[in-house]
Amino acid sequence: MKIGWIGLGNMGIPMAGNLLAAGYDVYVWNRTAEKTAPLVAQGATRTETLAQLVATCDVLFTMVSDDEAVKAVYGGPEGILACPGADGKLAIDMSTVSPATSRWIAERCQQAGVRFLDAPVSGSVGPAKEGTLVIMVGGEPGDYTQAKPLLEHLGKISLHLGANGAGTSAKLAINLLLGITVQGVAETLLFARSLGIESEQMLKIISESAVGTPLIRGKATSILADDYPAAFALKHMAKDLRLAREAGVSTPLAESVDASYRHALHEGLGELDLMAIIRHLEQKS
Repeated sequence: MKIGWIGLGNMGIPMAGNLLAAGYDVYVWNRTAEKTAPLVAQGATRTETLAQLVATCDVLFTMVSDDEAVKAVYGGPEGILACPGADGKLAIDMSTVSPATSRWIAERCQQAGVRFLDAPVSGSVGPAKEGTLVIMVGGEPGDYTQAKPLLEHLGKISLHLGANGAGTSAKLAINLLLGITVQGVAETLLFARSLGIESEQMLKIISESAVGTPLIRGKATSILADDYPAAFALKHMAKDLRLAREAGVSTPLAESVDASYRHALHEGLGELDLMAIIRHLEQKS
């Protein structure tokens, strides 16, 4: 089986690397050709064009930044569906996009004879490197059965949730909880600090309590150093919360956290890790 990987950002490179490590023949293509270099060094084959990758490979993975990018990769004039030889291939999109976009792609794939799964992931760069992502899948059960052995090298669990759009729906829901959790930690630390409790002490309390999670423990070093290199950039959280709002969520916490990340993005914090929301909240208070 020949695997094609399209989109080599912070997540795509380690994920494709895990398939290489598992012994698969992996072919890579990226609009910026230089980004293929780390995987080529690991044994991947770089194709000169997207059409060459589509013609060569049996399964096509896509992992790009947003709805417009994924629509261009599939439905653009030089996209996957316009390439000769696309018919019969299985395409697996692991991008975080709206459920409507996933269904839009699925419909066009069906018209072109391409089988399609939406399979976004929960987890950032660390779990991508470790192969411990949580993968949420929408599409035909038979296509999921074919994809599952591949997904097992990318995540600790994959769940088939229903028809196309179900995977991206679940991804927006879990990222809503992520945004609420991170903002909740930030507000807790700022409130504790206002009462004279140091952040280091409060983080220990949180970590040892019933609400302590690996997420919070993993952010402790950044919080204490007030340094937020992006594991999951704040701009991506703002985008995901916008997609959740557009998909219909309007509950009080969802509206609050959406507004917070949107304002933080406008303040220039988008390239930092999502935990940098604490800076926005600190300035606001």
